[in-house]
Amino acid sequence: MLNHIVLMGRLVRDPELRRTQSGVPVASFRIAVDRDFGNRETGEREADFIDVVAWRQTGEFVSKYFAKGRMAVVSGRLQIRSWTDNQGNKRYQAEVVADNVYFGDSKRDNDGSGSYNGSSYAGGNNGYNNNRSYNDNSYAAPNSGYNAPNQGYAAPAPAAPAASDFAMLEDDDSELPF
Repeated sequence: MLNHIVLMGRLVRDPELRRTQSGVPVASFRIAVDRDFGNRETGEREADFIDVVAWRQTGEFVSKYFAKGRMAVVSGRLQIRSWTDNQGNKRYQAEVVADNVYFGDSKRDNDGSGSYNGSSYAGGNNGYNNNRSYNDNSYAAPNSGYNAPNQGYAAPAPAAPAASDFAMLEDDDSELPF
């Protein structure tokens, strides 16, 4: 079976870091994800508000480096929690359990400080690494430890075809092959 979800949205409030009874850190936060289309009546774009839970080092990373308004890219799995409330009703809540959380914007886009270095945390046993999202128009090889100044990376432009590759067609459709 496959259960994988990738979301990009802005944090609605600061992440909340808690610890389980055994001391395992867990961060919970909510992101607002814009829909691709607008409302039929008003034309305004709506957003979905999605709860996210990040465990262990990923949770600590989110609580340390993310705040309300920051753009986050979350990769993980969808999980449905169920419980019985005080009135005996069965309740359900959908949430994303984050495996990886990346910066979706640069800090300088958010507050003008220019101190963002493009690092992100990839969950599991990988530890911290320098994966890049390339959203700040700079390029550095992954895991190189070097963050290039905002130089902009562009692929080389394709060569223009030789003039002899083209021939003018007359308005006469009889020469067309179809």
